[in-house]
Amino acid sequence: MNYFSLNKKAPNTTFKDAVIRGLAPDRGLYFPESITPLSEDFFKNIDALSHSEIAFEAIKQFVSPEIPEADLKTIVEETLAFDFPIVELDKNISFLELFHGPTMAFKDVGARFMARCLGHFSKEDAKQDVTVLVATSGDTGGAVANGFLGVEGVNVVILYPSGKVSDIQEKQLTTLKKNITALEVNGTFDDCQDMVKQAFLDDDLISKMKLTSANSINVARWLPQLFYFMFAYKELHKKYDELVFSVPSGNFGNVCAGMMAQRLGLPVSHFVASNNENNVVTRFLQTEEYSPKPSVQTISNAMDVGNPSNFVRIQEIYNNDFKTLKENLSSYSFTDEETKEAMTEIYNEYSYVADPHGAVGYLGAKKYIETHPNAHCVCLETAHPTKFLDVVGEVIKENIALPPQILSVMDKKKKSIKIDTYSDLKNYLLK
Repeated sequence: MNYFSLNKKAPNTTFKDAVIRGLAPDRGLYFPESITPLSEDFFKNIDALSHSEIAFEAIKQFVSPEIPEADLKTIVEETLAFDFPIVELDKNISFLELFHGPTMAFKDVGARFMARCLGHFSKEDAKQDVTVLVATSGDTGGAVANGFLGVEGVNVVILYPSGKVSDIQEKQLTTLKKNITALEVNGTFDDCQDMVKQAFLDDDLISKMKLTSANSINVARWLPQLFYFMFAYKELHKKYDELVFSVPSGNFGNVCAGMMAQRLGLPVSHFVASNNENNVVTRFLQTEEYSPKPSVQTISNAMDVGNPSNFVRIQEIYNNDFKTLKENLSSYSFTDEETKEAMTEIYNEYSYVADPHGAVGYLGAKKYIETHPNAHCVCLETAHPTKFLDVVGEVIKENIALPPQILSVMDKKKKSIKIDTYSDLKNYLLK
């Protein structure tokens, strides 16, 4: 499989090169040259397949021939070493729990898959270490740090906005040490993301070191997220005819991966991109004008993105046709107050504790069901509620038991390096 830049001003390249580069030389995101749908028999017989078998069949066309099938099967099995349970609230709404991995966030899947791909490639080329540069608005940093911890030949540098991630999120990305370094940026997530993108375009920097990104702009982080949409279909397709996914959306990599599953043939009726007050896509679907703006801080901080990188991939999936996009995607925006009310409602009516991101997904599902009462909407619960104890504890007012993954970092000492500008980042990397 070859990949092309969505800016269309760079040479096409292989999966390996796309993973190692992260971003194309023309600053475009990489996208596969072709997407071959899976056979009808695959979906007819999906109940007989394990999670690993489903994932292997779904991803192999995108990584061949760089990773041999036997190695890919091992990578997939190691990536999916935890469960993806579905909790059905009622006939219209379910939660797909994506927080049973080591850092209790959906990004564990992409981070673990990418780390193993990069580890495979580093064994082939041991001449120079790779530096993984990643910006995080919350959960990406911890997932990437954990996924890459101890991987030989790979150093990880994580940029996060000071004071704009939860305490537990900060612990997960600042306490691991070894080959992991956390840079605490005086700014927003968009500032962190801009610095990362600028680094990839800095000829002086990339001539001296091998850089890649582990944000969802990287194809190896983005594509494996399509797995759990297929897992949900396997569990629910015999029970519900019209399946819809409501995805809490920030950088739009997760919902975009679901759309790739749809392109592979997954029988999905529709997607809902559920936004907090960072609602550039909600406004775009209303006005057909795409106008990014600086992000604002909310209680669902992993979605505090003012210019979502992956939306250009979504436009490519639907051939940049606004009408086709609207047929497949709805988007709604909700305030912090509405999010807290939803968390209370979910707890009181269903005895279920949702985190702020899952609550936004729930609100999007409810909004969609108002006009589509026969749909069953699967909300992606993207992080464990204890990762946001300050918010959840205030709303639910119940003691929530801390899982082992969280307890293991609570007493560790934070270690970060504070930076203000891109020059600070460059100086650190060159040092």
